[in-house]
Amino acid sequence: MKTRKRYTITAALPYTNGPIHIGHLAGVYVPADIYARYKRLTGNDVAFICGSDEHGVPITIKAKKEGVTPQEIVDRYHKIIKESFEDFGISFDNYSRTSAKIHHETASEFFKTLYDKNEFVEEVSEQLYDEEANQFLADRFVVGTCPKCGNEESYGDQCEKCGTSHNATDLINPKSAITGNVPTLKETKHWFLPLNKHEAFLNDWILKGHKKDWKPNVYGQVKSWIDDGLRPRAVTRDLDWGIPVPVPGGEGKVLYVWFDAPIGYISSTKEWADREGKDWEPYWKDKDTKLVHFIGKDNIVFHCIIFPAMLKAEGSYILPDNVPANEFLNLEGNKLSTSKNWAVWLPDYLQDFPNQQDVLRYALTANAPETKDNDFTWKDFQARNNNELVAIFGNFINRVVVLTNKYYNGIVPTPSEFSTVDEETLAAVKAYPAVIESSLERYRFREASQELMNLARLGNKYLADEEPWKLIKTDEARTKTIMYIALQIASALATLSEPFLPFTSTKLKNILNVSSSDSTQKKSIENKWEDISTKNVLLPANHQIGKGELLFSKIEDKTIQEQLDKLEASKKANEAANKVVEPQKDTITFDDFTKLDIRVGTIIEAEKMPKAKKLLVLKVDTGIDVRTIVSGIAESFTAEEVVGKKVTVLVNLAPRALRGVESQGMILMTETAEGKLVFVNPDDATVSNGLHIS
Repeated sequence: MKTRKRYTITAALPYTNGPIHIGHLAGVYVPADIYARYKRLTGNDVAFICGSDEHGVPITIKAKKEGVTPQEIVDRYHKIIKESFEDFGISFDNYSRTSAKIHHETASEFFKTLYDKNEFVEEVSEQLYDEEANQFLADRFVVGTCPKCGNEESYGDQCEKCGTSHNATDLINPKSAITGNVPTLKETKHWFLPLNKHEAFLNDWILKGHKKDWKPNVYGQVKSWIDDGLRPRAVTRDLDWGIPVPVPGGEGKVLYVWFDAPIGYISSTKEWADREGKDWEPYWKDKDTKLVHFIGKDNIVFHCIIFPAMLKAEGSYILPDNVPANEFLNLEGNKLSTSKNWAVWLPDYLQDFPNQQDVLRYALTANAPETKDNDFTWKDFQARNNNELVAIFGNFINRVVVLTNKYYNGIVPTPSEFSTVDEETLAAVKAYPAVIESSLERYRFREASQELMNLARLGNKYLADEEPWKLIKTDEARTKTIMYIALQIASALATLSEPFLPFTSTKLKNILNVSSSDSTQKKSIENKWEDISTKNVLLPANHQIGKGELLFSKIEDKTIQEQLDKLEASKKANEAANKVVEPQKDTITFDDFTKLDIRVGTIIEAEKMPKAKKLLVLKVDTGIDVRTIVSGIAESFTAEEVVGKKVTVLVNLAPRALRGVESQGMILMTETAEGKLVFVNPDDATVSNGLHIS
C-alpha cells in the first residue's frame, strides 16, 4: 500500500455577484474535484477547500445598480453558488465565505502579523477620485485603456483581454464606472506589500527551483512577471465594504480583496477543522503537506507571486507545490460573458438536463482548456454523450448486466479455465489505475478521462470478440467465463469512474450491489482504487447483482437546437438592449418638408464601384428622367439583386461627386427591427426605425 500523504487542495473562491457557469466548472472546479476525489480514493488525507469571495468591487457595483446592500447580494449568490456545487458533486470538505466571522478574524490577524514585522510599506500617494460620487475609484470602479495591450475596456486592477495586472493610475484615459466622469487625483494613505523585496526569493523558488514541472502557461506567466521586475502592491483600499484595516490610521479603509481572498483558504480550513474536531495547522504549516491551488489563468499572478510572498513574509506557512491553472473556455465561438448573458448557467442546465450532471462534467473534462482556450459547443456536448457515454460506457454496462440477469438471474457465474485472451484482458484491466494515475499526477484530466473511456472500450471489444450471446447455445462453460471477466471490467469501471463521473459511479455500484463511498449503506464488497491493480477478483462468483438501468440516455437533435435557439435569443436581446438609437434631429417646418421632391423610381442598371467597399453605381428611371445615383448599400445588396427594384428617390438634391462619379439624387432606406437595411417603396409595408438616405 502506498504511503498516506496529506493534501490541502484549494479551488479559486468565486465572486458572489452572479451564479456559476460552465466556464467556471471547466476551468477550476471539475478538475479540482477530480483530483481531490482521486487523492481520497488512493488513501490520502485530503482537505478540499473553497468558499465565496464576498468583498470584491463587482459586488458593490451590482449592489448599487440594484439598490440593495452588498450583504444582500452576497447572501443571495452564496446560497445559489453553494447549491450549484453540491448539485454537480463538487466534493468540498468545506465551503465557507469571506464575510464569516472566522475569516474576518483570520485575515485581520494575518495583516497585523505582517504589520508588526514591518513587512509593509506605508505610503501617501495620489489615487483616482470621482468628485461627483465623493469616492476613490478602486479596481472595477474605473475603466480605461490598458497600458500594455490597448484594450479600451480594461479595469483598474486587471485587463481581462491580456491578463495584465496593474494599478488604476496606470490606465490611459480613465473614466469612473459610477458616473462616467473623468477622475481627478487625490492624496490618500495606504499600506503596500513590497513585492520587490521578495523578488530574489521568488526567483530562486520558482525559476531556479523545481517549478519547471508547473504547466507551461503558469511558469511562463510567472517568469514574465519576475523578469519585468516586481513592484510594491497596495494591500488596502478606500472602500466601505470589506474587512476594516485593523491598525491605527486604517479608519475608513478595508483590506484589498486580493490580500483578503486567498487568506479565505486558511479561514475555511480552520472552519472545517473546528467542525470536524481536527487541528488545522498541519494542513498549512507541515512541510510534508502538499498544497495545490486550482485556478483560472487570470489568477496566476495572485497565487504564484503575491500569495506566496504573503506566506513567506508571515513565516510559518508552507508554499504551494503546484498551481495547475487552466486557460479559458469559450461558448459557441464567443467569449463567455456574464454581462452579455452569453453563458450556460448551472441552475439552467439542471433544469433542462435533470440528473445529467455527469454528462456535463465529462464533456467539459474531455474538452478541458488545459493548455489553450477551448470552445464548448452544444453539438460536441451531444456527440460526447451519444458517441462515448451512451455508445461505449453505457452500452458495455447495459449488455453485461442484462446478459447476467438473463442467463444467471443476476448471479456472478463461476468461471472455468481462462484462455490467453482472458488473461491478457484481466492484465490490461489491472494496468488501468496506474495509467490513469499517471495522467492525473500530471494534471492532465482530459487525457485521464479518455483512458477511463478506453477501459470501457476494452470491455466492449472483449464482448464483441467473444460473443457470449452466440456461445450460450453451444458452450455454457465458456460463456460463464466470458461473463465473469466482463463483470470484473464493469466493477473496475465503477471504482475508476468515481473521480470523473461520481453520480454514474454510485449508480453503477448500486447495480453491481457493491459499496459506494457516497453511500451510508455498506455492502459486503467494497473495491478501493488500489484493489483494481492488486486483486484477482473484484466481483466473486455467486455474488448477486441488481437489475439493469440505463446509465446514460441519448440526447436528440431537437434538445440541442433548443439550447442553440436560447443562446441566439440571448444574443439578440443583448444586441437590442445595447443598440444605440440615434436621437431625433432638429425640428423642421412644413415648408421645409415641401421643398423635398420625393418620387418612386426603378433601378434599371447597377454595378459595384471599383475599390469601394460600400458603393453601388445605379441607373434609376425616376419617371422624369434616367439618372445616375451612387448609393452606399453594397454591404447589404449585390448589384444583380437590386436591378428591377422600385425605390424612393430624393430627386431635387444638389448633385455631388463621389469617387469621380456625379450622384444625382439619393435613395431612401430604412432598417427593420432586426437591423436589416431595406428600401422604402410603395410595395413595402415594413415599419421604419428612421429613414436612411443612401
